[in-house]
Amino acid sequence: MEIMDFSKRPQTLEELAKIAGVSRSTISRVINNEPNVREAVRERVWKVVQETGYHPNAAARSLASKRSQTLGLVIPLPVTTVFSDPFYGNVIQGVAETAAQYEYHLMLSMVTRNTEEAFYRRALRSSILDGLVILAAPVDDPLLSRLAEDTIPFVVVGRHPDLPSISYVDTDNIRGSRMAVEHLIRHGRRKIGTVTGPLKNCAGLDRLEGYRNALRDAGIHVDEELIQEGDFTEASGYIGAQYLLAHHPDAVFVASDLMATGVLRAFNEAGVRVPDDIALVGFDDAPIAALTDPPLTTVRQQVYELGTAAVELLLHLKEDDSHGPLRTILPTELVIRRSSGITARSAQS
Repeated sequence: MEIMDFSKRPQTLEELAKIAGVSRSTISRVINNEPNVREAVRERVWKVVQETGYHPNAAARSLASKRSQTLGLVIPLPVTTVFSDPFYGNVIQGVAETAAQYEYHLMLSMVTRNTEEAFYRRALRSSILDGLVILAAPVDDPLLSRLAEDTIPFVVVGRHPDLPSISYVDTDNIRGSRMAVEHLIRHGRRKIGTVTGPLKNCAGLDRLEGYRNALRDAGIHVDEELIQEGDFTEASGYIGAQYLLAHHPDAVFVASDLMATGVLRAFNEAGVRVPDDIALVGFDDAPIAALTDPPLTTVRQQVYELGTAAVELLLHLKEDDSHGPLRTILPTELVIRRSSGITARSAQS
């Protein structure tokens, strides 16, 4: 009978192989769940692992397998912006929980133009990440074009108009904003203004396109004076509303609920009644939308699911990138509340 020495915990694969009576390469294949190992040998190795209490070094395993089991989430925005808007928190939660479900660690990086080079050199060229999710990158961000020429797999939350090779997940922003404006038109509004998202961001561009398409298809002239650019912050909604009030709209579509709260504040201060004087529709269906006075009609997007879909798409891309760029578009729906002047019941009648 062969006697195996379990008197001390092995520290290396060589020591473990000696105890188990197999080669180092066999030990490596078993620990990394690779094929081409006889079942009896596999059972023998795992018995030794369990009885000796051997724990493979994580860093060494990462080097051997060229996988770190770590994904990066990169948000090229200031910290204050990320944590003041519930949209980003919900996406981050979706990314983090889905990564954990697939047994990946998550590294969160909020980088700026000034720190992108250092991030690229430190995090990407050093191969400490298995893949990246990029959230809220502006269309002119050089990081995206640089990544497109690199080998690390990545997925962007939000499409890019000029880089067709990029894989992304996105909300159907054009259809969602079009649905919002068509709702206003159907119920008699004709002079409809908008506070857009940032127009260096695809979500801002697409929601503006949906607004324009709805007006044109209804035969309503697109008045450029009724279009005010915002940046998805409450303050930009407040400023945009002050500008629009000078042009006397009868309705306003706002490209985010956070901006819509700023619009409401400006209207209240000016003595403008919503929806009696001006109807209002937002976008997101953030928790605040149901709590405003009046409650906000808005376009619901699946924010948490954007994060979930991004990780799942990234892991699929990691395993098989032979099919070119992958895309997932999530649907939207209109949630009708009092701010548009139409109740859900009357809208259905």
